[in-house]
Formats: sequence, structure tokens, C-alpha cells
Amino acid sequence: MIFGGAMAVFEGIAAIARNELFIATRHYVFEFSLAGWGWVHLILGIVLVLAGCAVLSGALWARYFGVFVAGLGAIANFLWLPYYPLWAMVLVAVNVFIVWALCTGMHREAGAGRVA
Repeated sequence: MIFGGAMAVFEGIAAIARNELFIATRHYVFEFSLAGWGWVHLILGIVLVLAGCAVLSGALWARYFGVFVAGLGAIANFLWLPYYPLWAMVLVAVNVFIVWALCTGMHREAGAGRVA
């Protein structure tokens, strides 16, 4: 989660700092300015990093929150596809992997707590 969040932070900083770096390939209904998308990615990235640190502390609420935030990150990167398709697909995959890892970990821990 920390890696995915850091990459989203870098993506957001790049979009805010260099508007002319990215070129939209198509016109979609959900068009924002690049600075707007940059702020979305920056905020989501910071929240992902903080949630990743909370998951390392072992808090159960952090896993649920991490699943929620990583899901939002996957959606945001899916909507980012017109601006930077390859990087957006990589980060969608990273966020889906985060959701899978957090959910699988919860399932294993729930099963380990059962008394046979």
C-alpha cells in the first residue's frame, strides 16, 4: 500500500506541476483539468500511504479502510486512462492487488482464530 500510495503521490505531483506533460487521447464525460486530477491522485496517494502505515501497526480498521481507499485509487486510475494509459493500467493492477492482499489476509486470520 505504501508503494502504491507513493506512486500516486508522484503521479499527482507530476500532473499538478506539468500540465503540458499529459495529453488526453480522447474526450470523455468525466474530463477534469490536469491540475484537478493531480490533486485527486495526490490526496489519494497520501491517504494510501497513511493507511499502509496503519496496516503495518496491525489495526483491523486499517485493513477495511485500506480496501476502501485502494478501491478508490483503482477507480481514479481507471478514469486517468485517457491521460497516461500505461501508467494508469499499472496502478490499477497495483491497487487491485492491494485489495486482494488485504482481503486474503483478513480471511486467513479469521480462519486461524477458529477452534477445531
